[in-house]
Amino acid sequence: MLRRPAHRRMAMDTVRTCCTNGLPLALWLLPGNALAHGFSALYNPPVPVWMYGWAAALTLVVSFLIAGVFLTRSRAPKPPASWTLPMTGTMVNGLRRGLAPLRLVAVLVLALCIATGYFGSRDPARNFGMTFFWVIFVLLFPYLTALIGNFYAVLNPWRTLADAVNRVWRGYANGRVRYPAWLGDWPALALYLGFIAFELFGTGRPVPLGHFLAGYTVLNLCGIGLLGRRVWFRHCEFFSVMLRLIALLAPLDYRRGEGNEPASLRLRWPFAGLLTERPRDLSSLTFALALLSTTAFDGLRATQWWVTLFWGDPTGWLTQWLGVAPVNALGVLRPWYLAWESLWLLASPFLYLGAYLVAIALARGLTRSPRTLRELSLDFGYSLLPIAIVYHLTHYTGLLLSHGLKIISLLSDPFGRKWDLFGTAHLFRAPILPDYSVVWHTQVGLIVFGHVVSVVVAHRIALQHFPSRRTAMLSQLPMLVLMIAFTVSGLWILAQPLTAMLMR
Repeated sequence: MLRRPAHRRMAMDTVRTCCTNGLPLALWLLPGNALAHGFSALYNPPVPVWMYGWAAALTLVVSFLIAGVFLTRSRAPKPPASWTLPMTGTMVNGLRRGLAPLRLVAVLVLALCIATGYFGSRDPARNFGMTFFWVIFVLLFPYLTALIGNFYAVLNPWRTLADAVNRVWRGYANGRVRYPAWLGDWPALALYLGFIAFELFGTGRPVPLGHFLAGYTVLNLCGIGLLGRRVWFRHCEFFSVMLRLIALLAPLDYRRGEGNEPASLRLRWPFAGLLTERPRDLSSLTFALALLSTTAFDGLRATQWWVTLFWGDPTGWLTQWLGVAPVNALGVLRPWYLAWESLWLLASPFLYLGAYLVAIALARGLTRSPRTLRELSLDFGYSLLPIAIVYHLTHYTGLLLSHGLKIISLLSDPFGRKWDLFGTAHLFRAPILPDYSVVWHTQVGLIVFGHVVSVVVAHRIALQHFPSRRTAMLSQLPMLVLMIAFTVSGLWILAQPLTAMLMR
């Protein structure tokens, strides 16, 4: 069953109406337009889903064998080929002057998103901030980053605001407190999980978004003043950390100059960044796995299977405790359900980390590698990033297609006041709804493609750390099993019917 994009407000209104009327039916499983992440109209794949799973698993096995045969140590270059594009001081200064208006626009857009959150239309579909932030920034920016590199490092509005404050308050961006090395990227991970919780469990309304953006702006400015600009954007500001990881997939590698380091721009093969970069520590590895686990959890929690797991009370414990079926105790159980979901969300990166470490431990045992479990886990940590980006694509492209082009009309009427500032208020308001069979097979193809890329990347990394091709292939057998499990579970989630009962 695929899902047609529909705004989250539709699902919320359904639940709110049912709860107001006191109908236990609100807790039952209603296949329909639940999340704005996919397609709700029923679509039956031409063959059973288990056949897609077997075909995908076979594809991964064949890809693994092909990589093992054709990628040898002599043919696997130590560093992937890359070409540094010359950037003289004059070019850098000219580029900075050219980017200055774009950075100003980014700040103005941030301010507009905050303003429309507080003073714009309360209808999320007619609110500029809702569409720009959730659809253009949260969804489209990662895809563009995977294609053209980390342009967010240049346009980051919070960095621009910090630079402006630093011009007035000398030394502000240098920080006041030395950042403990042991903290690593844990602050960014905590903020990222908090953001995902806000996205999944919030009301999906403009005013809370205004609160979030205003509060996050204050947090960034305070954090920079405390820890310094360089440390904050490297370890704490989760959008910077997330998009920097996704940029490893891109053929362009832009490094912003910091301190005495000059800016640089390199052209490289797609996905080559995954071979030259590795997580610095366990916090960086866990953050990378969180990009995968939170997307999978978002898809899973919208399925009938997931909701039944709690409200269907398969163990009978809730019924015994309450004296009635859980579906008749909404008021009592709703906080418990939200806590239950929040617990699984927070645990999801560590569950994925556990599964990943088991695979690495098995690989270490099979090869009798002298490298420690920590070193091996960091060596292969970023090989799973292609899977994370294709999961993101398959789960959220529907929302991008249905609401992305609306930003053109909202530019002329950002506050929902029936303005037409630029003459675009009536353009591209209809959603793009491709044929369901096209969507389904595209999703399947993307999932398989992402896993195949991860298999090849992991094998190339193995060739760099193991003495022979045979040992390298042996080391990848547990990882192959893990990736097959990820593939089959991803296809299973996509094929599940959805529920309109989302407790937010």
